[in-house]
Amino acid sequence: MESHDHDHEHGHSHGSGAYRGTDRKALLIAAGLTTVFMFAEAAGGLITGSLALLADAGHMLSDSFSLFLALGAVMLAGRPATSKRTFGFKRAEILAALANGILLVVVSVWVVVEAIRRLDAPNEILGGGMLTIAVLGLVVNLVAAWVLYRAGGDSLNVKAALRHVFADIAGSIGVIIAAVVIIATGWQPIDAIVSILISLLIAASAWSILRESVDVLLEAAPRGMDTEEIGYAMAAVPNVKEVHDLHIWQITSGFPTLSAHVLVGPGADCHGARRDLELLLHERFEIDHTTLQVEHLPPEAPLHIER
Repeated sequence: MESHDHDHEHGHSHGSGAYRGTDRKALLIAAGLTTVFMFAEAAGGLITGSLALLADAGHMLSDSFSLFLALGAVMLAGRPATSKRTFGFKRAEILAALANGILLVVVSVWVVVEAIRRLDAPNEILGGGMLTIAVLGLVVNLVAAWVLYRAGGDSLNVKAALRHVFADIAGSIGVIIAAVVIIATGWQPIDAIVSILISLLIAASAWSILRESVDVLLEAAPRGMDTEEIGYAMAAVPNVKEVHDLHIWQITSGFPTLSAHVLVGPGADCHGARRDLELLLHERFEIDHTTLQVEHLPPEAPLHIER
């Protein structure tokens, strides 16, 4: 019987180093802008008596913390791998994104509770000051969003930070609308109502990032990758007879990983089959980090007839 060949091959295009520097710079700029204006917005909320401004300031406080957390995660993710942590700290990004999502949930709950209390006992609100601060907040958030959007890339961490800022943009627009209503009509409850709407936007933002980060931590297949489709494509490669124990997951955002046990026909070139599979996975599915165990199918056993 022909002995089986074992071929363990690892690609190393991690897809994570090129954009880390851009991530770091974008997160630092966004964090600085958010932190500086957060203090101005909190002071404005106290002076004008606007819960919507205070809610938005609270959201920006969580943003500031989250952005600095994300910045630290990017720096950790850039540290080299060690014999103990063979993938380095790349999943620090995912943990930061998860923490960001949890923070958003906490902020949204606080806003709803406070808004309900304000509906029972509305405060006197200075609409003019509220409008001025909200417009400035919108400008700051738009600049921060532009910086993060330009960094973009595949980083779940930067996407999480960008969702925070998008929620802040929506919040600023809501505060502007509330301020205009108060100035025009004097109807104070609009402040609490807008605050509740802001909290719903925050919660929606949180759900998306929580789902994505948990999927990575649970090693689900990356979004947009069909494991069954990839398996059939691999099995269609010449000389490949069977593909099983197929696993596809992400180490971190933009870093899909695949492992599989592949059986080829007796006498087939294991190394050639492995190279063909790697080329297929790279060109068609953009998966570069693979571990493929390629072996020959055993020859069919002869027929034994017992008497």
